[in-house]
Amino acid sequence: MADKPSRALLIYGDGLMPALGSSHSHLHALASRGCCGFLAVRDLPPQVSEDERMVRELAQLLDLHDFYSKEKAVENSADAGAAASWECKEHPIIPRIAERFMGMNAAMVTNSGTAKIFGEKVGFFVTPLHKLRNKMESSEESEEPPEPLSAASELLDMIGLQQDTVADTSKFDLVIVHIAPTLKVKEAGNCDNSASLANALEWINALVGEITETMHHGTAAASRLYLSLVLSYGSVSPDKTDDSSLLVSSEEISPSLASLCPRQSYTMKLGKPLDDVRHHHPMLVVQHQQAVTRCDDAKTFSFEDFQEHGGNLAILADRLLYEIAFKLWKAPKYGA
Repeated sequence: MADKPSRALLIYGDGLMPALGSSHSHLHALASRGCCGFLAVRDLPPQVSEDERMVRELAQLLDLHDFYSKEKAVENSADAGAAASWECKEHPIIPRIAERFMGMNAAMVTNSGTAKIFGEKVGFFVTPLHKLRNKMESSEESEEPPEPLSAASELLDMIGLQQDTVADTSKFDLVIVHIAPTLKVKEAGNCDNSASLANALEWINALVGEITETMHHGTAAASRLYLSLVLSYGSVSPDKTDDSSLLVSSEEISPSLASLCPRQSYTMKLGKPLDDVRHHHPMLVVQHQQAVTRCDDAKTFSFEDFQEHGGNLAILADRLLYEIAFKLWKAPKYGA
């Protein structure tokens, strides 16, 4: 436990895991220095849109899945003429993040209009990605993403960190960078989905590289940065449910001991079993803070390496925000 509260930056590559390759050296380097594991997510309702999937999985990262599901159930059961859309409807039952985490000031930077609407509804100060530009870049209005170096500087400034120094106060305790595969780049002249995934993940890779380069090892600023990187698989084909599985193979369990295998903690919440947890294609997460987080034996950012050598195994995605909030001194300790 650090002697001062951390400043947190969470980078979330929404649906970008399929594009990960050996060329993403900064992501693999971060995994080799941090503590790696999985975030189990819920099964999606049938035939949900991509925007709906995005919001549902983002809601899980923010521990708002139960609230959101309840709102959707109410909305779907209402008369068609009386039901209000998620974008227009007031949601007084959903607590804002500052109410849930001891006055936490939190911001979100995203390239998704859908995520922007959701983030604002739940109490985040939301900035579109293309507006995250410092004075060194062109002042002309553009939908292009900022240069990674510029973005890294602005993001660190939002949490009061700049190279070797730590500001006494900061605008925000936590900044979430949400990047979906709609990222535009100057060289992209087509709408191919694989190209969109690759471009978005390459931007994240460059961003992580600039952040780690800026935060010089051993400095006060570097010791206060709690950096988390999450990559998800996005929509998963029904015929791929056996891939990237969290379940232990029946071949690895002695038949005489099979009945003694305990229920895994990621399949429960508040002491109650969950029947909608997806046992395959979890989110992958690495967390790092100098002299605070453990360093496990994972050397690459991959499902296989995390499963074999990661230090965290699987937790429910709903719990990640509590782990981060604890490092910010905004929530009590959860778990061991």
